[in-house]
Amino acid sequence: MTQRLSVLIDKSAIGLSGLCLVHCLAGTLLLAIVSAGGSAFFGHNIHHIGLMLAVPLAVLGLARGVARHGRWVVVTLGGLGIAAMSLALIVGHGAGEVLFTVVGVTLVGLAHIFNIRWLRH
Repeated sequence: MTQRLSVLIDKSAIGLSGLCLVHCLAGTLLLAIVSAGGSAFFGHNIHHIGLMLAVPLAVLGLARGVARHGRWVVVTLGGLGIAAMSLALIVGHGAGEVLFTVVGVTLVGLAHIFNIRWLRH
C-alpha cells in the first residue's frame, strides 16, 4: 500500500474521533437540556459500534505508520486512547463516560495526526 493510503486511513480515524467527540459532547448537552436521547445517534449502542470501527482503523493506520517511520509513540498514544474509550463503555452513562470518551478520542486523534506528520517527513 502507498503512503497516500496510510494518510487516508489516518484521516478516516481522525474523522471518526471527531464524530465521537461531537456525539459525546452534543449528547451530553442535549440530554441535560431536554432529558431525551433515544435516537440512534445518542443511543448507547453507538459507543460499541464506534469502538468496533476505531480499533481496526487505529491498528491498521498506526501500525503501518510505525513500520515506515519507526516511532512507537503513536501506538502508545493510540493504545491509551482505545483503552480510555473502552473504559467509557464499562463505567456507563455519566461524567466518567464523558471524561473517558473525550480523553480517549483525543489521544487516538493525536496519535493519527502525529502519524501523518511523521509519514510526510
